[in-house]
Amino acid sequence: QVQLVESGGGLVQAGGSLNISCAASGGTLSYYAMGWFRQAPGKDREFVAAISRAGSSTFYADSVKGRFTISRANAKATLYLQMNSLKPEDTAVYYCAARLDYTGGYYQDENDYWYWGQGTQVIVSS
Repeated sequence: QVQLVESGGGLVQAGGSLNISCAASGGTLSYYAMGWFRQAPGKDREFVAAISRAGSSTFYADSVKGRFTISRANAKATLYLQMNSLKPEDTAVYYCAARLDYTGGYYQDENDYWYWGQGTQVIVSS
């Protein structure tokens, strides 16, 4: 059973940057494909970015492509999301997710993920 804990959220001005992290425990992270999702107030949770177990493949939602970067440090059991050029519409609770993977691929459907963190709040002020 993998436990995921996000951190690094906070309040930032539009145009600013924030780097959020997800610390994993209870499993060997290199066996897991991982992703970031977010949920804004009154909206459904949506896909943000995904990364393969080795970090060799990444995929982004169109809304964040070119502004956000997903990465991972398996030796540190940590997933990252570097967010640049933040916009007010990026305001949401950000969740990391993980699933065992044997294919080397990535996943953008939340139903494909088995483990979830509790979320970290990101607020972008205009």
